[in-house]
Amino acid sequence: MNTAGKNPTAQLIGVLLLIAAALISSLGRDLGPLVRFALPGLLVLAAILTPFSLLMARQWEKAVVLRFGKLHAVRGPGLFLIFPFTDAVAAWVDQRIQTTEFNAEQALTRDTVPANIDAILFWQVHDAQRAALEITDYRAAILRVAQTSLREMVGSSSLSALMSERKIADEQLKEEIGRKTADWGVAALSVEIRDVAIPSQLQDAMSRQAQAERERAARVILGAAEEEVAQKFLEAANIYARNPAALQLRAMNIIYETTKERGATILIPSAMVDSMNPGGITGLASVAAGARPAPAHG
Repeated sequence: MNTAGKNPTAQLIGVLLLIAAALISSLGRDLGPLVRFALPGLLVLAAILTPFSLLMARQWEKAVVLRFGKLHAVRGPGLFLIFPFTDAVAAWVDQRIQTTEFNAEQALTRDTVPANIDAILFWQVHDAQRAALEITDYRAAILRVAQTSLREMVGSSSLSALMSERKIADEQLKEEIGRKTADWGVAALSVEIRDVAIPSQLQDAMSRQAQAERERAARVILGAAEEEVAQKFLEAANIYARNPAALQLRAMNIIYETTKERGATILIPSAMVDSMNPGGITGLASVAAGARPAPAHG
């Protein structure tokens, strides 16, 4: 229920004036007839007019007052007087931060993708006079401006940009809406896009595309790893080619690591044995054999 302008103080004053008029009328028999009847009449008239002339604007309100149809003043917050029959409050303007929800259904993006977008606008009236006099219904106008601005922004953006760059889209919408509503005394404080929905068929296609992109990236990474490993092997082969002793030490290390396992049997090609230092191999084999437990005799 709209209680703008209702003033309990004025109502109380009107009641007190009526009581005073009744008391004067009943107790003022010794007074002259003019005072006895004229003064209560004036008090009754004042009691009737007080609620219409003594108004009150709440802390967040502004009252736009017209006198003989022309702008007279902007009053509030608090108590203020107007002259009945000549003055009128044309609008009560709420200057608190307001929210407006708006959406764009089946709006086509720049890459011709239909999208349903929900957003919310935070706005505030900073000039009550212009909001009351420059436009008929600034609330409805703000909603229309927000919807058209959202559709314009969607049409100039790609779907990927809307999905991944919402902060940029929010700021773009706020600036566009604020530019259009500034002449009405309304400031756009912020815009937040809450949801971007696309058809389910397109969601499946985008999911398959994303999976294919991930598989492609995985294959590229695997190929790069294989290339890096091959490069390392090539460098190692060059080192072994320049230093045969390094190759022998590597072979001996492989044999040693293998013989650490119990019960392991190693078959070494004769060519490999000839290329290696027999003394080193024999010593390594004896060390490995000594590390194994002796077989139990029945």
